[in-house]
Amino acid sequence: MDLAQSLARLPGTVHCIDMHTTGEPTRIIYAGYPALTGPLLAQRDQARELHDHIRKQTMLEPRGHPAMYGAIVRPETELVRSGEADVGVLFTHNEGYSTMCGHATIALGRFLVDTHDQAVFPRRAQLNPDPQTQSVKLNLHAPCGVVHLTVPTTPDGTRSDPSRPVSFLSTRAYATALQVTIPIPPEARWPELPAAKDSIVLDVSYGGAFYAIVDTAELGFAGLTNLKPYLMGRPEIIAAVQHPHEPRLSYLYSVMIVDAALGARPANVLGAETGLCYFADNQIDRSPTGSCVTARMALAHAKGVRPVGQRWAYHSLVSNHFGEGSFSAEIVEAADVGGRREVIVQVEGRGFYTGCASFMIEENDITSSGFTMENPRTRGILRHDLQHAPLKGIAIDIRQIIIHGGIVHGQGIREVGLRAAVVQAVGGLGDLQRDAAGGGVAAEGLVVADARG
Repeated sequence: MDLAQSLARLPGTVHCIDMHTTGEPTRIIYAGYPALTGPLLAQRDQARELHDHIRKQTMLEPRGHPAMYGAIVRPETELVRSGEADVGVLFTHNEGYSTMCGHATIALGRFLVDTHDQAVFPRRAQLNPDPQTQSVKLNLHAPCGVVHLTVPTTPDGTRSDPSRPVSFLSTRAYATALQVTIPIPPEARWPELPAAKDSIVLDVSYGGAFYAIVDTAELGFAGLTNLKPYLMGRPEIIAAVQHPHEPRLSYLYSVMIVDAALGARPANVLGAETGLCYFADNQIDRSPTGSCVTARMALAHAKGVRPVGQRWAYHSLVSNHFGEGSFSAEIVEAADVGGRREVIVQVEGRGFYTGCASFMIEENDITSSGFTMENPRTRGILRHDLQHAPLKGIAIDIRQIIIHGGIVHGQGIREVGLRAAVVQAVGGLGDLQRDAAGGGVAAEGLVVADARG
C-alpha cells in the first residue's frame, strides 16, 4: 500500500516486530533507533539519558499500553566484538529499563533466527543449525550478562519452529536473603492483612534481576502497588540487592507473590506453582516471568528443596486459564562461589508473533510523547480496598474471577486479595466503570500522566 510505505519512510520512524510469550508482549525495535556506542551498560545509560522519549513513545499510549514491554536489538556490544555473544539487547518497560527478561529472551530467540537482515543481526549467517536436533544455539548479551539460547528450527535451519519451546541458560543465580522479616507500620497496612500481623516474611533472590519473593499466605492480598516502594527503602532489602560486580544492577526490580499449591503439572515435570509478578510502575507480568523463574529455582535450591536436574513448572494466571504456556525449568549446574550457592538454570517457553508496525511522530501531535491513564482510587491497593471500587458489571469472586468481555477468566484463585490483582492485570479495567444498562464504558476519576516531563 502506497500510504503505508510512505509513512514508514518518514524521518524518525521506528520499526518493530510484536510478539508475545504466554500473553506478555515483547515489542522488538529492530530498526530506526539512534546509534549507541560503547559497552552494553553504557548503551543502556545512553538510551535512558538521550533517547528515553523513544521508550515512552513505543511503550506508553497511544502506541502502547501500561503493560507493554520492549526489546531494543543491539547489533554491537563489547561481548559481540569479543566473540562471546552474537547480538545484544536492551529491555524496556513502562517505567524504564530492565537488566534481564526471560519472556522477551524467549521471543527474541525466534526473531533472531527468523531474520536474515544483516543490518539487524550481522552475525546471523554465522549461526550453525544442528540437523540432528533441528535447533540452533545463539548467545544473547543482556545487561546482566550472556544468556545462552537454544532455538528449535525447521529442518533446513532457516526458520524457527513455533511448535517446540525455546530454552535459555541463565546467568548465575543465587538467593541473597532467606526468611527476612519486614515490619509493616500502621500507615503501610492494607485491608486484608490480619489485624494481629505487624510484619511479613519474604525472600530475596537474583536471576538476572533482584526479586522479593513472598507467599500469598503472608500477605492476605496480591496488590503490591505501594509495597514495592516501601521494600526498596528497607535496610534489609537494600543489603540483599547488592550485585557483587555491577552497581547498576543493584536494585529491587520486582515483587513476586507465589501460590505453591496452584497450577497444573505438565507430564514431564515433578511439580508446579503459580506466581504473580509486579514490576516497574505497577506493571503485571502476564507470563510466568522467566528471570524470576531463574530466581525462584535458585531460592528453592538454597532452601534444599530443588536439586540439580529436577524439572519444575511455573504458571501465571494466563497459563493457568488456557491450560498451557507455563515455563519449565531445571537447574543444570550448581557451585559454591564466594561463600554462597550459585546455580545456572535452564528455562523454556514458547513465543509467538502478533504483528509488525512502523511508529512515526506527526508534527502537532500533542500525545506523541506518550501518556498513561489511571484511576487513583484503584491504583493504591494498600490505601483502597478494591472490593468496594466502582466495578459495576465486572463480576469478581474469590474462587472464580470473571472479567466480562472475554479478557481473563481466572479459575481457582484461593487468596482473597487476588481478586484485585486480576482486575489490574487485564490492563486497567479497574480504571473504568462499566455502564451495565447501556453497555458502554464511562471513564470516572481518571488521571492522565503526561510523559513529556
